[in-house]
Amino acid sequence: MTEVDCWAAELESVFARVAGRFGRADLRWRMRDYVRGLLGQAVRKNGWQLAEWAGHRTPDGFQRLLNSSVWDADALCDDVRAYVGESLGPNGVLIIDDTGFIKKGTTSAGVGRQYIGTSGKIDNCQIGVFAAYATRSGRALVDRELYLPKAWTSDRDRCRAAKIPDERGFATKGELARDIVRRCLAAGLPAAWVTADEAYGQDWHFRHLLEQLDIGYVVAVPKSQQIKSLAGIWRIDQLIEDAPADAWQRLSCGDGAKGPRVYDWAAAKLPANLIFDPDPPTHHRWVMARRSLSDPEEVAYYLAYAPVGVEIAELAKVAGSRWAIEECFQAAKNECGLDQYEVRRYPGWYRHITLAMLAHAVLTALAAQAGEAARGAAETDQPSSRSPWQRSGGSWTLSCPTHEPTATPSPTH
Repeated sequence: MTEVDCWAAELESVFARVAGRFGRADLRWRMRDYVRGLLGQAVRKNGWQLAEWAGHRTPDGFQRLLNSSVWDADALCDDVRAYVGESLGPNGVLIIDDTGFIKKGTTSAGVGRQYIGTSGKIDNCQIGVFAAYATRSGRALVDRELYLPKAWTSDRDRCRAAKIPDERGFATKGELARDIVRRCLAAGLPAAWVTADEAYGQDWHFRHLLEQLDIGYVVAVPKSQQIKSLAGIWRIDQLIEDAPADAWQRLSCGDGAKGPRVYDWAAAKLPANLIFDPDPPTHHRWVMARRSLSDPEEVAYYLAYAPVGVEIAELAKVAGSRWAIEECFQAAKNECGLDQYEVRRYPGWYRHITLAMLAHAVLTALAAQAGEAARGAAETDQPSSRSPWQRSGGSWTLSCPTHEPTATPSPTH
């Protein structure tokens, strides 16, 4: 009973925190019932079942909450972001990724035949770009944007029918991700790092923005990623092939469901950019690779930007934290109905998604208070050796590679 009282008190505290976003008392009560329903035990978190769970005769009140009532979902998202930052603490990782919502028909805002990671194929779906914030205490979603394909933004009548604002034009997922990062950092989210998969990591504009914002990053890139230096341009997989055997370290990148996730890691600093970087530099750029222990042919590649003095073990943990947003998606969908909405219009999508994020944030805060968040640690092995990979102090630095550079230049990195 003491634990239940704590849960109830936390939920009431959150409701009081966001009450000002809902100008009328009836809206506040509907919002409370809706979030309680998302946290409840209804089999499906759709309008009828949430209404039945809350004791309403029909779902009309919830439909008005999501579709026609007056309140600002972006302002509520600001509250969710601040609440998560306070609950999980500073020096965390901001994680960018997208997820899909399978839908029928053609009228739901942004719906279309697109690749969806949920099913691993092209399907009729909506795509949302999200940010999660993760620390040692837990992880939760903190921002969201609905991706609108060109088939939508080029058809203004279709957009108006779905209540998409006229000022909302086409934006790539990378552009949406950059908007999310700017918003989270401008709002004071206490993140020390950013990470993302290769869909975002290979985008030079995304990495450049993070450097401009003076925040460290570790982002995945494809093996064909090209690296520039004054001596030429090389693929990242070619650079990693040149790594001496003792440049590889066995490190954990954090705990998973079955304990520490251990891989072999190699990392080397890139030469400073003499034109743009301060002298002495405040940050170093790195190339990194993660090699599977069970299948050495399975290698993942990363680019990093880190403050001077950061150890490879910390970079590996930042890279490994990306899985936390997948856990957020799974928990928010399974526990809080993130994907079980029945709204079709653009404002309704943002309102349901933000209320589901609020519900998930409450669960995350309760878990953090109870000390149930995962912990991960590993000791580092110190390398030693030779070649274009040269030791500088306690880390490796890349000198001019020895093989022929790639002939085709690239704007990346």
